[in-house]
Amino acid sequence: MKFITRNIDYECREMASKYPVVTILGPRQSGKTTLVKELFPEKPYISLEDPDSTALAKEDPRGFLARFKTGCIIDEIQRQPELLSYIQGVVDHTEVNGMFILTGSHQLALSQHVAQSLAGRTAILKLLPLSLAELQAAPEFNLTSVDEHIFTGGFPRIYKNQIPPHKFFRDYISTYIERDVRQIINIKDLSLFQKFLTLCAGRIGQVFNSVSFANDLGVSHHTVQNWLSILEASFIIFKIKPYHENFGKRIIKSPKLYFTDLGLACYLLDISKSEQIFRDPLRGALFENLIILEVLKNRLNMGIEPNLYYYRDNNGHEVDLILKSANKFLPIEIKSSATFNSSFTKELKYFSDLTEGRTSKGYIVYAGEQEQNVGDFELINFNNLAKVMNYFDDMHS
Repeated sequence: MKFITRNIDYECREMASKYPVVTILGPRQSGKTTLVKELFPEKPYISLEDPDSTALAKEDPRGFLARFKTGCIIDEIQRQPELLSYIQGVVDHTEVNGMFILTGSHQLALSQHVAQSLAGRTAILKLLPLSLAELQAAPEFNLTSVDEHIFTGGFPRIYKNQIPPHKFFRDYISTYIERDVRQIINIKDLSLFQKFLTLCAGRIGQVFNSVSFANDLGVSHHTVQNWLSILEASFIIFKIKPYHENFGKRIIKSPKLYFTDLGLACYLLDISKSEQIFRDPLRGALFENLIILEVLKNRLNMGIEPNLYYYRDNNGHEVDLILKSANKFLPIEIKSSATFNSSFTKELKYFSDLTEGRTSKGYIVYAGEQEQNVGDFELINFNNLAKVMNYFDDMHS
């Protein structure tokens, strides 16, 4: 029986009908293996986490692939990226779509090899942990409050096996730092890297400043930049870019930092139960991360480049999230409050005036229940983000 339907299902099947290879990237435990096994049950499954399979693939890659005449699923392909060149030869000879389904957990280890060997031959999709929309479609796993959503995060195993989040993330961090990071770079002081990870959680939603991190950690800002790239490549954090054009204003041009799973962020912040979030000084930042993450997942599940932006200038004007379609903007203000305040529209009005007719609508996403139009903008509950995405998709048509 299928556990939870993933919203990327359709896109994955569609790409398998159009490309000889489909590559699915995402963090460990995000559900990649479950997804591909369920979508392609007829295909043999090989995991390169298995030492025997890795040894065979390394010693005789042609013989390894020759066993699978109609293709196969290869899990954690980044462990043997040299296989990609041999897969290229197979798919060029057979010219069969959907032949190989690959998964990987590290973008850095794969991107160069994929670009060299499978350019034009593979669709690349990204699967993050469960979204609110996916959980809402499975009522038996749906959580009752926004703070529970934030605290629990979206890793499928937590829901499937009813694992207490703090225990899951304790093991997740231990595995990630002791195993994956060591395989990517040679870090002499793992405790310092873990401190960096914790500092990232404490600066969710803030403009990234490598010098500030470097001063707090006692390392160079180049080291900080390198460590951040590792976290990005491993799908632990993501950044959104500032939107800037010649508005005649001094615009902030550094990205903002967010986590791909809020349960992990809560664990790093030493939040041990959901009830603590309501009084936590970072609740607003965590809620903002939740909404931006949901928009990110929506785009990725549709196979669309997210292109998420924020706006901030040196006069303190800021819009939390901006979606852009051609020369049109859809600004979104994010508030963790359950009560509407007229000041919520201030920055949306400013940005609308600034963009001179290129912004016809905007949304205020908050934790309250009441929904209504507020002038040119619309106030909605966080559970109804589909309304925002549907409107944005209509902007394209």
